[in-house]
Amino acid sequence: MARGLKPRRETLIAWGLLTPALVLVAGLVAYPIYSIVATSLRVGRAPNIARLDRLPVGFGNFERALTDEVVWAAAGRTVFFAVGVIGPAFLIGLGLALLLNREFPGRRVIRSLMLLPWAVPGVVAAIASLWMFDASYGVVNAGLRGLGWSGGDVAWFSNARTAPWAVLLPAVWKCFPFFVLTILAALQSIPIALYEAARMDGANRWQLFRNVTWPGIRGAAALALVLQTLWVVKDFDIIFATTGGGPSRATQTLSLLVYEEAFQFFRLGMASAIGILLLAGCAVLSWLSLKRDEAHG
Repeated sequence: MARGLKPRRETLIAWGLLTPALVLVAGLVAYPIYSIVATSLRVGRAPNIARLDRLPVGFGNFERALTDEVVWAAAGRTVFFAVGVIGPAFLIGLGLALLLNREFPGRRVIRSLMLLPWAVPGVVAAIASLWMFDASYGVVNAGLRGLGWSGGDVAWFSNARTAPWAVLLPAVWKCFPFFVLTILAALQSIPIALYEAARMDGANRWQLFRNVTWPGIRGAAALALVLQTLWVVKDFDIIFATTGGGPSRATQTLSLLVYEEAFQFFRLGMASAIGILLLAGCAVLSWLSLKRDEAHG
């Protein structure tokens, strides 16, 4: 009897210790999600949030979100923005991590400098980009003119064709340090003996990377890709500070559309519905990515 009571008592103690954390998580996560779901069922406009509960209840916001061309266009731009940021940022981060994993003078200083873009607020990066890409005195146009690649001043953030590409640069600049940090940590956990054994077998650099380096960093790289993708999908400050979603909605992602629906058109229910669909899409993407990584692991 005593032996049976001891594990049960330990279980009760464990749950008792976890209860404060569970209550905190429920208050910080569960209740806000419940509020968003409840708000998404309110159809109509509510300039006064105190009158939100007077709106009719239904699934009209979800029906409109799934059939509205504006929402689908914003979803396409969100995918373009995420792929355009994550792809270059990952390649830059991987290359710099491989470089910083080597021994050379000043490596510690350069490692510290690599983290600076990650610490810079998005609004600051956006303002710096506005100066760099300015049509009259921006350094980008000056460089293109100096190289003879451009005969005029290009208004990068004011042109619907160039704005979607211009907003990628500050986002990539802010994202790549996270990949550097994550992949570099994984590289340093790979035993040197594996490289020595592979070299003794005659492996070249590409074979070392494919058979030793990549298997050692694949798990960390997959997790970093998932996390950074989620952060980029919800990115708001850089695009809002540079283009505000324009010109002509050319850079309007789902995050900016949620802002527009909630604070310009006062359709809080519609904004919540779009946010829930975005959250569901991110959850599915995360699940598929992690399952794929487990299958390869």
